[in-house]
This record gives sequence, C-alpha cells and structure tokens, in this order.
Amino acid sequence: MKVYIYSEAMNSIRKSGVGRAIYHQMNAADKNGVEIVDDIKDADVVHINTVLPRSLALARRLKKKGVPLVYHAHSTREDFRNSYIGANAAAELFKKWIVSCYTKGDVIVTPSEYSKSLLRGYGIKNRIFVISNGIDLGDYVRSEKAGRKFRRKFGFSENDKVIMSAGLLMKRKGVDDFVRLARRLPQYKFIWFGDANLNLVGKEIRNAVKNAPSNCFFAGYVSKPVLQAALSGSDLFLFPSREETEGIVVLEALAMKTPVLLRDIPVYDEWLKNGENAYAAKSLDEFEELAKGILEGELPDLTEEGYKTVSEKSIDKVGAKLKEAYLAAIEAATKKKNRR
Repeated sequence: MKVYIYSEAMNSIRKSGVGRAIYHQMNAADKNGVEIVDDIKDADVVHINTVLPRSLALARRLKKKGVPLVYHAHSTREDFRNSYIGANAAAELFKKWIVSCYTKGDVIVTPSEYSKSLLRGYGIKNRIFVISNGIDLGDYVRSEKAGRKFRRKFGFSENDKVIMSAGLLMKRKGVDDFVRLARRLPQYKFIWFGDANLNLVGKEIRNAVKNAPSNCFFAGYVSKPVLQAALSGSDLFLFPSREETEGIVVLEALAMKTPVLLRDIPVYDEWLKNGENAYAAKSLDEFEELAKGILEGELPDLTEEGYKTVSEKSIDKVGAKLKEAYLAAIEAATKKKNRR
C-alpha cells in the first residue's frame, strides 16, 4: 500500500503537535509495511493533516476524482479557543471551516475518544477512527547523562528541583497558571519550552511571560534532543493545558518516566487516572499541593504505571490502526465509484 501524507505549511507547523504527529505517522506506517510516497500520483491513499485553504482545495479535487482520502482531525473548535487574539470570536466560523474539511474524507482519523465526541457533536457522520498520535518508545528513553547536560546548559544545580512544561505560549496551554505557580513556589525552578509571537497571544499572556518571577524561565523552541534531555533532567513535567485532542508531549513525558502533573480535563478521562498513572489538578491550589507532594516525595511515584499506560500507544500499534483506516478509505472510495 502506498500513501501520500499531505501537510500544508510544514515549515510553520513543524514546531507544533501536528508537526510531531506527522513524523509519527510516517514512522508508524514504515513499521507496518506502508510505503510513504513523495508523488501524490503514485498513492493508493492520500492522508491530509492540515485545514488550511490549499488542504481543503486538494481534498475537493481528490473527492471529485474518487481518490481514497483520510482526513486527520487534529483541531477542534474547543482547542482553537484561547489561542490567539480573536480566536474566541472566530471559534464558530472555525468550526464550520473544519467540518467542511473533515467531511471530505472517506474516513476521518482523530487521536482520542474525546475529540471524536466533539466531532460527532458538530454533526459529522463520516466513519471516524480513534488513533493515538503514538510514541516511539525506543526513541524516548530516559538518560541520566542527558539530564545532567540539560541542567548544566540551563544553569540548574544538582540540588535544584526543576518543573518543566512545553507547548506554544498561549492561554489554552496554561502559561498563565504556570507563571502563577512559579510565583507561589519560589523554592523550585520552572522552565517552559516552546514559543509564539507574543503580539498575537493577547495582553494577559504577554504580561505573564514578560513579568514572570526570577525562578521561571522561557527557553523558546528547542530541538527534540534538547527536549528529551530536559525530560530526563527535570523532576516534574507540569502540563496545565486547558484543552487538548490528546497531548503528544504528555505521551513523551510518560515514555521518559518523568513524573507527570496535568490539568484535569476530559481528554484524559479515557486513559489517565489521577493517582494511578499520573496526577491531575482542577485548580491552582491543587496544582500547588500536588506539585509539592510529588517533589518532596510525599506522594507515590507513578512513573512505572504511566509507562505501562503509554506503551499501549506505541508506534507499531498505532501503525496497525492507521493501516486499517487506509484500507477502509480505499473500500469506501471504491464503493462510491461503483455506485456512479
């Protein structure tokens, strides 16, 4: 089977979760005997990952030609909100736009049951496959040496207790609460990886970043090896995001056996349980209490249970499910042709 994976504006999205998801798709396909081709004319199936104008135009052309199409639903109205200036006002228009994109697919792929439920709530009736973005467990292995290198690079001592996070700098990702927590916990070091144009994210987030306390650092976008080193060298991965369709960086932290503290939001309900394989907080007070409990050794270490959980989302298992979705798209497109 030959698949063409299409992603518009890859240079712009490579720093995002969608960019990492595309890399995982290629890796997963390769591990399951699916050939990724560079020429769309050679493909048995086309897999579209983006919702920009050229993506929709391509989907329309493919649909007219009867080419089997998988549309990947990475984005929702809910995770568009609280991103950039004007996003909340435009959220309903964005929903209509992504519905027009996703419904062009013979099948839709989305990373969680939660995001599937949102799509159904939009009235989408296409067949939907729930397939995790996945994680390459062989590529995400904790390294004490890399962890020490991370601490030296960013000026942390062996005795510092380091809380890290990663994601675009926007309200949805919870940057504001990350800064508030750093202010409440001056005994710990906080570092955030990821960037954004601060002129586009609103005054609240802009001020939070610019006026962060001295124990809170913003390191900008870093390469994958640096992020892996940070996960190895940090004492806690704190992910205060308010909305996700899965959260690839959470998979990465669990795979690296870094203690994980999340905001308690619906997307995690199906696979992460507070106090069993990760910790989850509903408020800033709970974030503070749980962070101190984890870092001071007052709460059980859940990293092994977290690793067992993320192992179910390994790349080889994801690839098998993707292959099933590709075959379903071919079958659906063939039936449509035969009805004409």
